[in-house]
Amino acid sequence: MRALNVGLVGYQFMGKAHSNAWAQAGRYFDLPREVALHTLVGRHVEPLRKTADRWGWKKYATDYREVLEDGEVELVDIGAPNDMHAEIAIAAAEAGKAVACEKPLARSFAEAKGMAEAVKRRGVKNFVWFNYRRVPAIAFARQLIQEGRIGRVYHARALYLQDWIKDPATPLVWRLRKKAAGSGSLGDLAAHSVDLVRYLTGEELEAVSALERTFIKRRPLGRMVEGLTAAAGERGMQSSGKVRRREATGRVDVDDAVVFLGTLSGGGVATFEATRFATGNHNGNSLEINGEKGALRFYFPHFSELEFFDDTLPASEKGWRTISCTTGAHPYAGAYWPADHPIGYAETFVNTAADIARAMAGKSFKFHPDFADALETQRVLEAVSRSAAERRWVETGEVG
Repeated sequence: MRALNVGLVGYQFMGKAHSNAWAQAGRYFDLPREVALHTLVGRHVEPLRKTADRWGWKKYATDYREVLEDGEVELVDIGAPNDMHAEIAIAAAEAGKAVACEKPLARSFAEAKGMAEAVKRRGVKNFVWFNYRRVPAIAFARQLIQEGRIGRVYHARALYLQDWIKDPATPLVWRLRKKAAGSGSLGDLAAHSVDLVRYLTGEELEAVSALERTFIKRRPLGRMVEGLTAAAGERGMQSSGKVRRREATGRVDVDDAVVFLGTLSGGGVATFEATRFATGNHNGNSLEINGEKGALRFYFPHFSELEFFDDTLPASEKGWRTISCTTGAHPYAGAYWPADHPIGYAETFVNTAADIARAMAGKSFKFHPDFADALETQRVLEAVSRSAAERRWVETGEVG
């Protein structure tokens, strides 16, 4: 088969993660098609050029429409901020291109629905980069649940804790603006948690009750003012006995933290907490699922480990045990190193890219999640937003 030519929109955080993934996928996995880094798209020429050269992109462009018009590009990968997802995805689908998109799928359910309808209407393949699904420990947890090892699910509890914006001097970046991001910790972090609960349990969230908080309501726009730093300008610090002009600030209109309860379609309950103000937590993504016959725990800082409690054992043998998910028997892990040689965060994207490449090669390999699947996670996020705003339980079926 001819090479799979990829056009990637975005060259910063996710752009680097995706560039590395496309470059490495064929080195670790035996893929049915070679992956070719064809065109990298971004707005600022000089950093774009440097990134394209560093990762081995054949071409670079400052307008995503160039990849839509290029007959060589088969897959358009979207790693740009959330406000660009719908526009690019719909345009790519209309151009007959396959589409891969970063999470969350969109800023709102309405946008996500439009994207899902576009790829369905045009019959193009579509993929969403919920990369935590491809952590070997997570994929193995799903395998255990599907085998019935923990039985009926009673509880799912998910925490996603970060602390990178708790300093008031942190500028008003795009992730803190509703117009660009759609939501704050809800879409940035809780989207992963909701997706994982849905993926692992195979159940849907039927109703939610939520609370949101914005702790710091105004932030500096990131410019130096009269020689003051962002922090000093925000506080109006004095110099020579005079108060110098404050740095320009803007309003934070997304949530800094969200907490919500949910009911699962199998009769169980779920709890979620996502925040970017949890002091001491840089990427504290954790999940625990309790069932009638056992339980599972995952904590991202212990990336390669899955904790398993088997309640079917004799009382004298019961206890949490830690499984090192690094062997060839664990999903994805066998493509890399010998047992107990862990892989890391970057490899979750490599695993995702490899699965996308497999799905692009034919109909026999089913990729997850696609736009239709990710739309259901977006439905939950929308219900959470409504619940927090209206201070009531919201059934996810109300979102349509």
